[in-house]
Amino acid sequence: DGKLSFDEFKAYFADGVLSAEELHELFHTIDTHNTDNLDTEELCEYFSQHLGGYENVLSVLEDLNITILKAMDKTKKDYQEASNLEQFVTRFLLKETLNQLQSLQSSLECAMETTEEQTRQERQDPTKPEVLSIQWPGKRSARRLQRNNSLLPNSPHFSTVTFYTCSLFVFSKGWIEDDNQWNTQINRLQKLIDRLEKKDLKLEPFEEEVLEENAKSHIMIVQRQMSVIEEEIKEFRLALRQYVESASTQGGCLHVSIQKLPSDSRFIVYEFWENSNAWNSHLQMNYSKTFQRSNVDFLETPELITTMLVPGKY
Repeated sequence: DGKLSFDEFKAYFADGVLSAEELHELFHTIDTHNTDNLDTEELCEYFSQHLGGYENVLSVLEDLNITILKAMDKTKKDYQEASNLEQFVTRFLLKETLNQLQSLQSSLECAMETTEEQTRQERQDPTKPEVLSIQWPGKRSARRLQRNNSLLPNSPHFSTVTFYTCSLFVFSKGWIEDDNQWNTQINRLQKLIDRLEKKDLKLEPFEEEVLEENAKSHIMIVQRQMSVIEEEIKEFRLALRQYVESASTQGGCLHVSIQKLPSDSRFIVYEFWENSNAWNSHLQMNYSKTFQRSNVDFLETPELITTMLVPGKY
């Protein structure tokens, strides 16, 4: 409705460090109009006083966003009519741009983790911190899990466990929908962390697994993340249904699963293939190419595809 109540403010700004009382005090500090609601003007006025060196950062990001959108708009218009080599270059540039942005994101996430952990160590205040009541997808949600454990950045298992919890959440659910499931995941991961902390990792000696000559050695797991333009969701759903129905009939396809993230236009498709050859053959099929071409019109950003090989016998 154009303004934030305290509950809405707390749901978005709670960072797991500030207590409910501190958040309430901050809310009233920003609420200079004394209306018990925050409007855009009050938020801008408060944060603009504290931007510091990030004023230039945000300005550059705004310019970058506009530049990327212009480039993608041109790609959308020209890609289908381009030659094979020109399409290859376009795909390479999109992938490289994504890699650069992900590298920047990783650096920012590392900085966030470090500052939050440092603050939690310095604070001796027994007041219980206020945790987000709305859980966001991706790595940000996974990081919430580590607030209740004793791992510190200098722990030998810290990076491993961080990677494991992030991967588990993105792969298994990507989004936590209720408190019961949230607590269950926390307990499971806490047990894993406890085991890692009490047991030294032994890299030597190791056992080699010898595969039988005709055994199915690995299964290909594919995760496809797609952010759909709001106005195109209906048409996208139709194209996605046709794609899944066609893919499911292929000999090498073991399973296809679709997830629609709540309150978002993002879809995640999980595909399980007998091996990488089956997946590669599937990509060359007409139905697969048709779906990829249609996504140029349906998606806000290029599709993000992640693949993983897991031992087939498991």
